[in-house]
Amino acid sequence: MLKPVIFLGPTLSTEKAKEILDADYRSPAKKGDFLQLIQSNVKIVGLIDGYFLQDYPPTPIEVYNLLRKKNVVIYGSSSLGALRAVELKKFGMIGIGKIFELFLRGVVDSDDEVAVTFTEYSRYKSDALIDIRYNLFLAKKNNIIDINTKKNILKIAKKTYFPYRRYNDIIDETKKTFPALKKQIEYFEEYLIKNKKSLKEIDAIKLLIRIREAASALETNNNT
Repeated sequence: MLKPVIFLGPTLSTEKAKEILDADYRSPAKKGDFLQLIQSNVKIVGLIDGYFLQDYPPTPIEVYNLLRKKNVVIYGSSSLGALRAVELKKFGMIGIGKIFELFLRGVVDSDDEVAVTFTEYSRYKSDALIDIRYNLFLAKKNNIIDINTKKNILKIAKKTYFPYRRYNDIIDETKKTFPALKKQIEYFEEYLIKNKKSLKEIDAIKLLIRIREAASALETNNNT
């Protein structure tokens, strides 16, 4: 049986991903990648990461053309995958995770929430607004910061163009803009050192587990 094809980049390291699912891991999806898969025998595809700035991403119609191929299942989560899953849900694409649900319900509605830039993933990448939101939410929930600090850090994060959106720079700019909140902002800064989480990564892991289960079921059915 052919391995599932997974488009993965900065959201989750390939090393971690391989511990969860044996798959054909490919670089973040760009225009043309899904059209090439139409000529293959692939049965399961997972879309997590795609390009936003450095190259053109696969369009919804490109993903749809693969989706309508018989016996092909496409899952999406975390980043571009979550966006395409919302757009193509009625055509059978399966969305996984909290970020997909937030877009589906209209709680968030901009590509800017999940967009990041990256160079070889580990050396440099910006921080996704959706992850910044998530950590601010957790810090407020755990009484690390108050609601006013949460709102103002988020305000600065939203104003920052996504390729330059990084925690350190956002925190520094928030201190300059709201000096009265310096102590609270420092609490958040300290909190991130040991407690920073990525909702995008959490959702990517959910997708891999879901595909692992689906691939196992498919293999069982083929052997009976």
